[in-house]
Amino acid sequence: MEQQFFVDLDQPPSLSCLTPTYCFDSDTPAVVDYAQAVAGDAATPTEKAVRLYYAVRDRIRYDPAFCNLSREQFRASAVLAEGRGYCIPKALLLASLARAQGIPAALGLADVRNHLSTPEMLEGMDTDRFFHGYTVMYLEGRWVKVSPAFNLSMCQRFHVLPLEWDGKQDALLHPYDALDRRHMEYLIDHGAIWDLPYERVMATLWGRFPGYMARLAQGEGGRFATKPGIASYG
Repeated sequence: MEQQFFVDLDQPPSLSCLTPTYCFDSDTPAVVDYAQAVAGDAATPTEKAVRLYYAVRDRIRYDPAFCNLSREQFRASAVLAEGRGYCIPKALLLASLARAQGIPAALGLADVRNHLSTPEMLEGMDTDRFFHGYTVMYLEGRWVKVSPAFNLSMCQRFHVLPLEWDGKQDALLHPYDALDRRHMEYLIDHGAIWDLPYERVMATLWGRFPGYMARLAQGEGGRFATKPGIASYG
């Protein structure tokens, strides 16, 4: 975790958690307009946050085969335009939409183990320990964590419990699925960041998953750039 981007979740938010950045481009017209359309007539920040959560969860399709690789693809506006992504870009988009509505928000990162990983997901990974992103928002005087990763239709197809959220309690991925099989295990929470340290994330992914990242860089499995980038991990 880059210290200059770190968010102390034991303290009220600083202005950085409301400020647009290159990746959290919450002032882009498309992001502003979408956030306003979704929030609509919601009366409180919590109500707005819940509406934004369900919009990102279900309208932005979770696609583990699609890889946001370049810095440009990691802008919230790019994720919104693409309409799909994996956990980290979806969480980044939700945080940016929240900022556009005046809600302090940041990106949380964690190590997780997905006990339902398929052989295709694990091929070349060299590990079953994935890098996962979630969103944190400051609501009603406290930080709340939520993961918008898995859309409802995907949950129904793969017997994964959909993650419901009331804006008042943490809502992270379920430890068991709808068939009572072990699902998501959170191993390490790295904390939250108000901006994305792109180079550091790249270095982390290449260090952890060299075989898989090399395969992605060769153009297999999704959209790829000429330079190494991020794959879908959780």
